[in-house]
Amino acid sequence: MLQPKKTKFRKMHKGRIKGVAKGGFALNFGSHGLKAMEPDRVTSRQIEATRRAITRHMKRAGRVWIRIFPDVPVSKKPTEVRMGKGKGSVEFWAAKVKPGRIMFEIDGVTDTVARQALELGAAKLPIKCKIVTRKGEG
Repeated sequence: MLQPKKTKFRKMHKGRIKGVAKGGFALNFGSHGLKAMEPDRVTSRQIEATRRAITRHMKRAGRVWIRIFPDVPVSKKPTEVRMGKGKGSVEFWAAKVKPGRIMFEIDGVTDTVARQALELGAAKLPIKCKIVTRKGEG
């Protein structure tokens, strides 16, 4: 699973995900992509599950690009622990995804295989997604 090798600080504030993506909203590598339509945090486990679903359906033909990286540490306190005594330990890593962001791109497979693979991948994510293609294709 994806996570940073090293960070400057161990824990981070929660923050809010507001506005639309100011970058990463166009296809750069592949011919088909999976675009986020809602703001949310996508965990490294969800990214890995999506990647597996896409590559398995493509029967390892073609190429997959992951355009998001989980660089936000999400901390959590254990269950049934009283308030206070500091912030909990880091539980998992997540990527903050804004609407309009291209999360996955694929190339090297037919249009129907690409669409089916991205639909299977979108089912693994906690947000509504849209399949986008390059102008002049599909």
